Amino acid sequence: MPGPTVGPTDDTSTAATAPATATPTAPPAPAPAATPGTAPGTTTAELSGDGPAGPGLAVIVALGGLTALGPLTTDLYLPGLPAIADDLVAKPAAVQLTLTFSMFGVAAGQLLFGPLSDRFGRRPPLLVGLVLYTLSSLVCVFAPNLTVLIAARFVQGAAGSAGLVIGRAVSRDRFQGVALLRFLASIALISGLAPILAPIIGAQLMRFTSWRGTFGVLTALGLLLTLVSLGVLRETLPAAARDRGGVGEALRTMGRLLRDLPFLGLALTSSLAFGALFGYISGSSTVLQHVYQVSPQTYSLLFGLNSFSIVVMTQVNGRLLAPRFTPRALMLGSLAVAVAAGAALVLLTTVWDFGLAGFCPPLFVMMGSLGVLLPNTAAQALGMVEPKVAGTAAALLGTGNFLVGAVVAPLSSLGGQPSAVLLAVVVLVCGVLATVAYLALCRPERMRAAGI
Repeated sequence: MPGPTVGPTDDTSTAATAPATATPTAPPAPAPAATPGTAPGTTTAELSGDGPAGPGLAVIVALGGLTALGPLTTDLYLPGLPAIADDLVAKPAAVQLTLTFSMFGVAAGQLLFGPLSDRFGRRPPLLVGLVLYTLSSLVCVFAPNLTVLIAARFVQGAAGSAGLVIGRAVSRDRFQGVALLRFLASIALISGLAPILAPIIGAQLMRFTSWRGTFGVLTALGLLLTLVSLGVLRETLPAAARDRGGVGEALRTMGRLLRDLPFLGLALTSSLAFGALFGYISGSSTVLQHVYQVSPQTYSLLFGLNSFSIVVMTQVNGRLLAPRFTPRALMLGSLAVAVAAGAALVLLTTVWDFGLAGFCPPLFVMMGSLGVLLPNTAAQALGMVEPKVAGTAAALLGTGNFLVGAVVAPLSSLGGQPSAVLLAVVVLVCGVLATVAYLALCRPERMRAAGI
């Protein structure tokens, strides 16, 4: 496995730096401004179209939009889940399979698009994924039954994952350490608007159109992002730096990464924390609307408030906390807050039933803790690998996230009925397991050996 590449915690540089251990086939960078593995004389600005001051606003917005595609695909149609059940004559638990299979698609798609982006560069797989996303969204608009809708959602999720995994790989192509966290925070500021605005927009769309109209909006979004990517994003992984090993080498790389205990620990921590997030996302619509009897508009406002918590803490993490605290301190602190919030949620829905007033505040705190936890796990894990395999590493991280999310998604409706207690238990268990994974596999001596 390549050597560690994470810089010291007080590094505020925005220029990419060479990995500590270069692969034999990658030529040395001739100048400090060169991206790791690039051809001589090629700078980050030339590859991305950025100016000398750093990444251009257009690039940040484009990457933010690509990483927002996943949350938009998930959240925009959530207010319409009850309407889908009525229209297609299906049980709520069955309709939630549209969310589950979408997440399975995202998980599978990342395993495809991540290695492809290491082999063929970032742009070609990205554009193919966006075209497929647009076409599958159009199928969702005209789906005649739940089976077709579930199948189309699987393809939609797989194709949309290209933006998520390649966006992370592009970030690693360019930055590391605190600079990587700050760049991810800039992207998150754009993409973080998606979970805030999506349910609000979705609820308003439900006032003027059917659930099919929400998929029409996603179709238009897919087409727009395709055009924007064609015009704005340039290649960040030149031919000389690509992984030429094919499928066999990609599988061997995945095996090496999964055998590396710090990387595995960070991946499991991220996936289980993501499970808490998707347990909330998948169950909140039916729990709030069926159990607590809130309107679609009120649900969208509550959902947006929790999303706002994630966005704010992501920015606080990248701009204020990361330069001042060690990665381990941030990880342990955010895990402790997540577990405490999960425990409070269980108590306030079982022992002390405070209704909606007891259900919402712990979730708000939980979402804020994830705004610190998830970016730190991603930045540390990606910082451990060379840019030439960043797509594969990002694929493993994302696949684990969405596989756990897909398993967790239907649990809050076990037995066919939504339950606030089940949702609370799912959130708590995921938080506890994430903490156990981090403490067991990411011990201080192992993290120091990995350069973190």
